[in-house]
Amino acid sequence: MTAHVFTYGSLMWADIMARVCGSEFASEPASLPDHTRRPVHGQDYPGLQQFPGGLVPGRLYRDVDAAALARLDAFEGVEYERIGVIVTLTDGSKLPAQAYHFRTTLADRLLPGDWDVEAFGSEGRARFVARYVGFDLIEPLR
Repeated sequence: MTAHVFTYGSLMWADIMARVCGSEFASEPASLPDHTRRPVHGQDYPGLQQFPGGLVPGRLYRDVDAAALARLDAFEGVEYERIGVIVTLTDGSKLPAQAYHFRTTLADRLLPGDWDVEAFGSEGRARFVARYVGFDLIEPLR
């Protein structure tokens, strides 16, 4: 089994995605309508929530295998649930994918406003990688 995976935060960086998954996957820009990505309190990564009229830019990884999906599930942990979504590619076509949605029961941890992708790239990325240095050793949840 494989699935396309839409990413909108730290996993948009291909090197981070490859370390988490244990392998590399072809990817391309995509966006997710009717959603928003908000900063998570005390973290460098965002949380995804439904938001009518919103649009979240991100990266779509194609044909992610079951082993990598299991590692992603473990990496995302209890804050997120994997859901089915429909993403829009740069040519306007639509494609089904999986995405990690921030659990509604934890929504009080999300800050107002949009997550700052540029700030993550220039400042937060190094902190994130240092904090999650062992993510290439992730074992799937059993």
